Amino acid sequence: MVRSTWRIGLHAVTAALAGLTTLAAVQVPAAAAPTTLRGLADARGVYFGTSSTVNEWNDAPYRSLAERETNMITVGNEMKWDATEPSPGRFDFGPADSLVAAAKAAGQRLRGHTLVWHNQTPGWVQELGTAELRQAMQNHIRTEVAHYRGQLYAWDVVNEAFEENGTLRQSFWQQKLGDGYIAEAFRAARAADPGAKLYYNDYNIEGIAAKSDGVYNLVRTLKQQGVPIDGVGMQAHLILGAVPDSMRQNIQRFVDLGVEVAITELDIRMPLPAEATKLAGQAADYTKVAQACLGVTGCVGITTWALSDKHSWVPSVFPGEGAALPFDENFRPKPAYNALWRAYGGTGGTRTCVATYAVIGQWWGGFQAEVRVTAGAAPITGWTVNWAFAEGQAITSSWNAAFATNGAAITARSLSYNGSLGSGGSTTFGFTGSWTAANSVPAVSCAA
Repeated sequence: MVRSTWRIGLHAVTAALAGLTTLAAVQVPAAAAPTTLRGLADARGVYFGTSSTVNEWNDAPYRSLAERETNMITVGNEMKWDATEPSPGRFDFGPADSLVAAAKAAGQRLRGHTLVWHNQTPGWVQELGTAELRQAMQNHIRTEVAHYRGQLYAWDVVNEAFEENGTLRQSFWQQKLGDGYIAEAFRAARAADPGAKLYYNDYNIEGIAAKSDGVYNLVRTLKQQGVPIDGVGMQAHLILGAVPDSMRQNIQRFVDLGVEVAITELDIRMPLPAEATKLAGQAADYTKVAQACLGVTGCVGITTWALSDKHSWVPSVFPGEGAALPFDENFRPKPAYNALWRAYGGTGGTRTCVATYAVIGQWWGGFQAEVRVTAGAAPITGWTVNWAFAEGQAITSSWNAAFATNGAAITARSLSYNGSLGSGGSTTFGFTGSWTAANSVPAVSCAA
């Protein structure tokens, strides 16, 4: 009798648990669709990144944009030789350390750029004799890579070592150390950090041509010799309408050698002024690049060289050209952004809106912030912006939006006079607030 009752009880408990399991399965909400390129990249298991210098990171609206849209940061200048070892044996990692700390705090991974390059290398290095130069190269790599051991996803170990005809560039490295310096650099980097991916990085190697053939042959030889090379970076500083048709095929042949590939410095410049036809063509070019990479297993991510035209290098080097990046000088998304959005798997055709948060003034215990809302490629008739104050901040007064607070969660909605925005149009709202221990810029999302 007792045994029978035990069996009945067990069946009842089992049935109850099954019911609870079924109920739980029904009640679990579907995961929210990503609302940023960063979210889309995370969902695909790849990355979308950008470069940044300390000065760019200190531009609060730009930093907010980069934190929201990217999950990988390439340090733009602060890890190059002239910044880290300006005189023999005297290393300064302070500026680079600040970027590393900021990116890590924002949950972003990092690429180190660059260890061995013929540019931005101090004169004292270039003037060394052969034996001294080899020793200096190995010491520099060993010291810098070891300083960041375990903190970086990858290093651009050797940068731009080839000429356009596919021969090795006759830099001071090549002339004094010969062909073997590249292998030496990779071995030194691996010894200093066994966990970081080690890349060769260059421009004009996106399509199949003499220069990419030269790099291909180098990588194949290094692999045959057991040299620790893990990846090839295709910079992709491109011109409107000139994305190589063979780009995907080229990426695939490098992956077939046993290395990963990344697009490391993407921008697509155009003759200025930018206008609708050129911007549409640029969007098509960004689509072509993204599809070439994301269509190959082993192409692990895309990095743009800055996110906004405000911080682009192009106009200073190519007079009369520019508008090369996914966001314009006012951080508004361009058709190129929507092209990347779709290529990374975004649905709905285009992003409806983007919000950028910036602290524009701060004092002890208080601050003022502004949020810019920008419509995507299609007009919108209303918007909602969400974020969370994770450090105990509180809003004390506000303007140009209707605010709702639920614990740390903040929602701001458009008013009757500022909800309708044309394609690419923008508006701002703001508030004053209080803070105590910290006042970090939060991640914000926008829906329309």
